[in-house]
Amino acid sequence: MTGVHSLPLDTPFLEVDLDLLERNLARGADDAAANGLDLRPHAKTHKSPEIARRQLAHGAVGLSLATVSEAELFADAGFSDIFIAYPVWPSERRAGRIRSLAERIRLRLGVDSIETAERLGAVLARDTVEVLVEIDSGHHRSGVGPTDAGEVAVAAARAGLRVVGVFTFPGHAYSPDARESAALEEALAIGQAAESLEAVGIEPTVRSGGSTPSRAATDSSVLTETRPGVYVFNDAQQVELGSCGFDDVALTARTTVVSRRGNDVIVDAGSKALGADRAAWASGYGRVLELPEARITALSEHHATVRIPDSKPVPELGGELRIVPNHVCNAVNLANEYVVVQNGEVIDSWPVVARGANT
Repeated sequence: MTGVHSLPLDTPFLEVDLDLLERNLARGADDAAANGLDLRPHAKTHKSPEIARRQLAHGAVGLSLATVSEAELFADAGFSDIFIAYPVWPSERRAGRIRSLAERIRLRLGVDSIETAERLGAVLARDTVEVLVEIDSGHHRSGVGPTDAGEVAVAAARAGLRVVGVFTFPGHAYSPDARESAALEEALAIGQAAESLEAVGIEPTVRSGGSTPSRAATDSSVLTETRPGVYVFNDAQQVELGSCGFDDVALTARTTVVSRRGNDVIVDAGSKALGADRAAWASGYGRVLELPEARITALSEHHATVRIPDSKPVPELGGELRIVPNHVCNAVNLANEYVVVQNGEVIDSWPVVARGANT
C-alpha cells in the first residue's frame, strides 16, 4: 500500500478539502436556520478570514472568538460584529485594546463576575460594548450559577455596559453518550439564567450556547443563538463521539511514512503538527483517514506511531497517509497555512491568520 496520491509538497501540512468544507458550512447554516437560531460560529477553530467570510456568506450573523488578539486580527480583516466568548479581564494594557476595538466594530464581551463587570465599566465609555453574562451549565469551567446571573447583570448595567443576555458553553458534551444530556442541562441553565435577568428588569434578548457535538440536540425553544466551531472541519473526537463520520472530515494532516517495523509505521507528523490532545476516552492520538481500523499509539514532537491491523497491508516507506487530528483547533494553531484541494488537486493556500493569537 502506498497511501493516498502524493501532492507536490513536502509533508507534513494541513490539507482542506474545499467541497467537504463547503458542505459542512452549508449544513451548519441550514441546521441553525431550520431551528430558528442565529449562527455565530466560533472562528477560533479555523482562525481564517477566508473561512469566516464563507460562514457569513452562508448566513452567520457574526463571529465568536476566544481572545482580544483574535478579535483584533479579524477586525483588521474587515469583520465588524464580534463576540469574545470569554470572561476577559481588562488589565491595564488589554483595556486600551478593548477600547480600540469597541470604537471600530460592534463588540460583545462575556462577563462572569461583578468585579470584571465593574472594571470593564471603569475602562470603557458608557454603552460602547454589549455584554452577555456567562453561566455554568455543567462544564464547570468559567461562568456563574444560573440563578446568580441577574446579580452580575445588574452590576454590569450599573457600570455602563449594555447587558443583552446570557451565554454558556456545554463543554461536557465532549464525552461519550453525553451530547443529549449536556444539551438538556444547557437549556435548563439558560432558562434559569434568563429568568434571573428578567427578575431584575433586564431583558435577555440573546440566549447563546451550543457546541459541535451537542448542536443536534440544542433546544431552540430556549436558545436564540448557537456557536459551534469544529463543525467546519470535524475531527477524530467528533467521529468517535458520533457527531459526524469520516466522510464529513474536511481537514487532515498529510504525512509521509518514514519508518516501519512490523505492523507499526512512523509518519513525519507529531505533536507539533497534530496537537497533543487525547481525551481519556479517545482510541488514540488521532485517526488515519484511509485506514479507520488503524490506531495512532504514540506521539512525539515530530513522529506518530501508527499500528496497522493484521488484516491490512503495511504502507510502504515514502507512502502518504492523511491523519485526522483528535482536536482540530490545536492542530490549526500549529500551522501557518492551509493547503486547499479540490478533486485531489491543489487549488489554493489560505494563511492561518490568527495562529498563536492567544492574548
